[in-house]
Amino acid sequence: MLSAGIDPSAEIHPTAVVAEGARIGANCRIGPWCVVGPDAVLEAGCVLTSHAVIDGHAHLHEGVQVFAFASIGLPPQDLKYKGEPTRVVVGARTVVREHATIHRGSVGGHGVTTIGPDCLIMCVAHVGHDCTLDHHVILANNVMLGGHVQIADTTFVGGGAALHQFVRIGRQAVIGGMSGVEADVIPFGAVMGNRARLTGLNLIGLKRRGFPRPQINVLRGLYRTLFRSPGVFDERVAAVQAQHGTDPVVAEILDFVRADSKRGLCKAGREMVEDDDAAEG
Repeated sequence: MLSAGIDPSAEIHPTAVVAEGARIGANCRIGPWCVVGPDAVLEAGCVLTSHAVIDGHAHLHEGVQVFAFASIGLPPQDLKYKGEPTRVVVGARTVVREHATIHRGSVGGHGVTTIGPDCLIMCVAHVGHDCTLDHHVILANNVMLGGHVQIADTTFVGGGAALHQFVRIGRQAVIGGMSGVEADVIPFGAVMGNRARLTGLNLIGLKRRGFPRPQINVLRGLYRTLFRSPGVFDERVAAVQAQHGTDPVVAEILDFVRADSKRGLCKAGREMVEDDDAAEG
């Protein structure tokens, strides 16, 4: 944790407004017309290019970059919010592009909005209160996250997609552009449409990250059993458990499916493409 004050190596443009009490780390650069509030913490090497606003109890870890007209830590869009000292945390090396907005948490949630390290929040994306993004998450332009959304690591959300509050997105999923997602998406799943439905697995993502062919084939079999086979869904889950339950990746998906959910599970659409041609990213 930084001590109070501004490190002498920080570069602050004369037109920037840095409130007394803000903590600015070594080699930070704060460009013209930026505003940094009294409770903000910028760790070493953070860069605010221009016209950025960092407000409230906002903590930016090392190397975060915030581009023009983006804002981090403003109050949540929650009518129950009464100015409580809730927080937002942005992980190291995350990049927040122009006009993006990241709101701090709410008392009705868990009080903190969390962006993991090495994320990319593109232009005009919105991260609502109490959201949690793990590492290497990418939100493309104009993505909208309602409050309390959870997105696991290495997930890609396409431009203009809207995610309903309380939705969970599993690890390494891909959300097609302009999709309206109102239910949970399994790890490695690919969804598209308004309202979004599963179109298959994120096969390209699996291959890019080195998943071996036998593992991918197991996941394709899991997908067919869970989402393209007849019968009661709970019985299909039990069948997958019996056949592949010791596989850690399969166990991850089954744990996700069985976890408590406020939104239910995103299911496959009526018109399905073959697995090899499923939406990938």
